[in-house]
Amino acid sequence: MTPALDREPTPPRTLFDPAFLQKLEQLSLISRRRVRGWQRGERRSTVQGRGIEFDDYRAYQPGDDYRYIDWNIVSRLDRLFVKLFSEEEDLDVHLLVDASLSMAEGTPTKLALAARLAAAIGYIGLVNLDRVSVAAFTSAPGPRLGRLRGRGRAFDLLEFLAQLAPSGETNLALSIRRHLASARGRGLLVLFSDLLDPHGYEEGLLLARRYRYQTFLVHILADDELAPRLAGDLRLVDVETHAAVEITADAEALRAYAGARDAYLRGVERFCFRHGIDYLRTASSVPAEDLVLRYLRQGGLLR
Repeated sequence: MTPALDREPTPPRTLFDPAFLQKLEQLSLISRRRVRGWQRGERRSTVQGRGIEFDDYRAYQPGDDYRYIDWNIVSRLDRLFVKLFSEEEDLDVHLLVDASLSMAEGTPTKLALAARLAAAIGYIGLVNLDRVSVAAFTSAPGPRLGRLRGRGRAFDLLEFLAQLAPSGETNLALSIRRHLASARGRGLLVLFSDLLDPHGYEEGLLLARRYRYQTFLVHILADDELAPRLAGDLRLVDVETHAAVEITADAEALRAYAGARDAYLRGVERFCFRHGIDYLRTASSVPAEDLVLRYLRQGGLLR
């Protein structure tokens, strides 16, 4: 099990141990979209053209460059064929981490798990020469680190994520709109959030799809949010809005909560499926190593 983390900034070296980093270096991010990066990276593009590695042949068409005609095939088949090459291109990876006050809940906290997962995915991108941007969001503009590239920027990424602290309220739509307005290039957007947004989560997720990003949502909830251990007469206070409600936590109330919880989670799953958003839900107590090496690979984000 991953040890509980306090809410103070964590030194970058404690996010991962060297053995786990070595495992991350064997992985790469999966892009299901056509990639046209700014520089050639370690990813095989689905776009065929003049690249660095031979891929296939196709019949010559008017306008093709004569330099790519394979004259050996012409001499044998008396037909013109041109060589095709696969280009290695980089991918823009955008990591958005919910750093609102509700992410301070859980053991370890939801924010601690989100930071570790973002660090792992970002590190994989850097090792594979993808361009990685990371931003923390609340209702107010949060810190961000833009367009890192190469293994040498890994410390900057880990230091940024280790120093995140929860504050403010959640406004998913405003945060995503703010980030995408200044982002360069389309690519992969990975969102880490508990989705506890009084404005709703739908508009923000639809914005990412409208901008044609491949979107992957990691939905993180605390154990007590999934299965609350409450009893008696209580006054519950929202940590972000400070709205309060008085309840009696008896068996009937807990059953009603479980029913509402299940309906809400099914609704999130259906929404993501309907709009082509990859979705993974987890409790904050699940070790980040298990999520990365097993569930994110099964979910189609990593290979």
